[in-house]
Amino acid sequence: MAVLPSGQPLIYLQIAQLLEDDILRGVYQEEEQVPSTNDLARSCSINPATAAKGINLLVAEGVLYKRRGIGMFVSPGAAKLVRKKRQGEFYQKFVRPMAQEGKSLGLSGPELLDMVKQAVEEEENT
Repeated sequence: MAVLPSGQPLIYLQIAQLLEDDILRGVYQEEEQVPSTNDLARSCSINPATAAKGINLLVAEGVLYKRRGIGMFVSPGAAKLVRKKRQGEFYQKFVRPMAQEGKSLGLSGPELLDMVKQAVEEEENT
């Protein structure tokens, strides 16, 4: 993912992520209309072209679709698509590096899995 020098993703990617987050949280359901490019631009204080780029990215991924003359809508199965994409990103960004670090520390697979299980249990108890 392309990022700004501050470490933040490019603005259009942040817009796409914002909409994905809202889809995952159920703010926008399947077949429900999402804010227009102009509405997003106003609410986020950005250029409409930047908002459109974020929306178009989600259209290209099949998360949103356009109803000509009406606006953009959440595609059927969008939450599942977003969840699968995010799980893949999670695997690449966190799980693989964790496994590599575990290997460099001499941890066996079962030892690493035990540590992950412990962390999950601790998280569930908070």
